Amino acid sequence: MTVSEKRLSRAIDTLKQSGVRITPQRHAVLEYLLNSMVHPTADDIYKALEDKFPNMSVATVYNNLRVLREIGLVKELTYGDSSSRFDCDMSDHYHVICEACGKIVDFHYPPLDEVESLAEQVTGFEVSHHRMEIYGKCPDCQKQLTAKH
Repeated sequence: MTVSEKRLSRAIDTLKQSGVRITPQRHAVLEYLLNSMVHPTADDIYKALEDKFPNMSVATVYNNLRVLREIGLVKELTYGDSSSRFDCDMSDHYHVICEACGKIVDFHYPPLDEVESLAEQVTGFEVSHHRMEIYGKCPDCQKQLTAKH
């Protein structure tokens, strides 16, 4: 069994334990997310699966993403633009975002827990979590810029 198959099997077990029905569409959305490294939007997922499920609507994809998010299998990433992106990597990690094309890449760095502790001490807040975003231009966009000049 590959790593991807093991992750899918564990995710399906989580769905079963949560009492969530495993429809073919839900299974396909979950499998797509687990194999995706690009942090897709709901529209990206819909387009990728529409040939396999011609009767599936974008609303079905959104509903499945909501269920997967609520049981902790998916993170919804919002970055101020109109469309959320979705991430199945539930480990502590950060994201590097291309300002030109919007590409999001995982960036693993030790969690900045001391920042949360300091924020609590300084502000009196009870901190639940944090996120760090790093912005720049991805290698592909850098090449395009270089080619234009």
